[in-house]
Amino acid sequence: MTALVSGAPTHAASHVATTPAPITQTIGAPKVMPVLERRLSQGRRRRARFALIDTAIIASAAALTTVLHAVAPATELDRMSVTAAAVIVAAWAATLIVLSDHAHRRGAGERFELAPILHSTMVGVAAIATLSVVTGWPVLGPHLLLTVPLGAATLVAVRATRRTFAPRRPPHRTMGPRTIVVGSRSSVEYALTSLLADSRLIHNVLGVALLGDEGTSVEVAGRTFATLGRPEEVARLAKELCIETVIVADGVHDADYLRRLSWSLEGAATDLILATRLTDVDRSRIAFDRTHGLALTHVSLPRFDRSTLRAKRALDVVVATLALVPIALITPLIALLIVLDSPGGVFFRQRRIGRDGQVFEILKFRTMGVDAEARKAELAASNEGSGPLFKLRNDPRVTRVGAVLRKFSLDELPQFWNVLVGDMSVVGPRPPLPSEVADYDHQVLRRLYVQPGITGLWQVSGRSDLSWEQSVRLDLNYVENWSLLADVKIILRTAAVMVRPSGAY
Repeated sequence: MTALVSGAPTHAASHVATTPAPITQTIGAPKVMPVLERRLSQGRRRRARFALIDTAIIASAAALTTVLHAVAPATELDRMSVTAAAVIVAAWAATLIVLSDHAHRRGAGERFELAPILHSTMVGVAAIATLSVVTGWPVLGPHLLLTVPLGAATLVAVRATRRTFAPRRPPHRTMGPRTIVVGSRSSVEYALTSLLADSRLIHNVLGVALLGDEGTSVEVAGRTFATLGRPEEVARLAKELCIETVIVADGVHDADYLRRLSWSLEGAATDLILATRLTDVDRSRIAFDRTHGLALTHVSLPRFDRSTLRAKRALDVVVATLALVPIALITPLIALLIVLDSPGGVFFRQRRIGRDGQVFEILKFRTMGVDAEARKAELAASNEGSGPLFKLRNDPRVTRVGAVLRKFSLDELPQFWNVLVGDMSVVGPRPPLPSEVADYDHQVLRRLYVQPGITGLWQVSGRSDLSWEQSVRLDLNYVENWSLLADVKIILRTAAVMVRPSGAY
């Protein structure tokens, strides 16, 4: 046994009496540190509590359906109802628990995500439909009519309430995982800037580990992060400071460093995150594989083929047709208010640039005086817009009715006609002016790969409060990762923004 541990030969020479070499390394699995064990236990208890609440909600909805369905006197009907309720509760709740846990491990944190609820609901319906087909029991209808809508609505309401009333703590509080960022100075600064800019994921960054002699601290967004040591000392720092997450930014080129680091962190941290600058790529376009000595990241390139454009066009026609009916009903009232408020026409037309550089005429309700374009030059010195955009928070050219229309985005409603005739899309980048396009560089010109939209990521992420760089990045993100599901999500988020407007002026 000693020979096997010390690596001594086990052949015939092993009978020679020798003094065994002392064993200097600890044999056995690394022990989890008490602080880490405590936080892991707290997380497990918390997720278990949420899982019980979700299961109770689903079970209550199914039980209500069972009670209402069991009013018939037949015992067989009671048995069918109970069995169907058990099937839908088991399938729905189990899937929701798995998907919610996956969202948590994927980095969703406390984000309010509808995807686990919607996907698990579909699994529950599929399970009860399968039972109905196999047994011939008429149980699908009652659960579709009551269990599914009641359960899903309650799950959404509980999640929304939990998120709304959760205590709002600043990002530097210890509610986030204790984190250290490793890499070169430039890569660490970039990683910290990105982490601080994303309010969904909160990391309690205790400090950094820089390559070489690159300074004693890093300052990002007004916060100073001290250099705690070198990359080769991260394992020791993790044990001493109870680090939970180690983020390795670009700049560490030692082929074996990551393997040694992951082994040395066992029992001291929960996550090792490799940060890359491959940004603005949707998860659906990323796949992972591995081969001998390499971890491969597959990134599907965006496609602009006819089939995807036709699907988008079909969605646009349906939404625009449905939207123009109520718009036609309220247009006379809006038109009357505009005419009574200031002289001039009801609609405002302006040349904009669409997909592939095509020029079209955008249609809006008029929100400014008829001399707005003539007065633009005299207001140029007061421009508050970034990049090529011209914006004024308190624009004197905006009429009283126009200010209300802009606040609630009602001035954009006539653009559904632009959508119907094919000049625009419901969702897409902001339609630019010809003067703005003239200042675009090659990267920004990618915004013109798809049709401009009435709404988009810029509309639901701050609108005029965004900088030019932020707006461009959101638009390019949309161009890269467009999908029908993404369009539907943006449309739903736009409805919420119109009720609680922000950055609209």
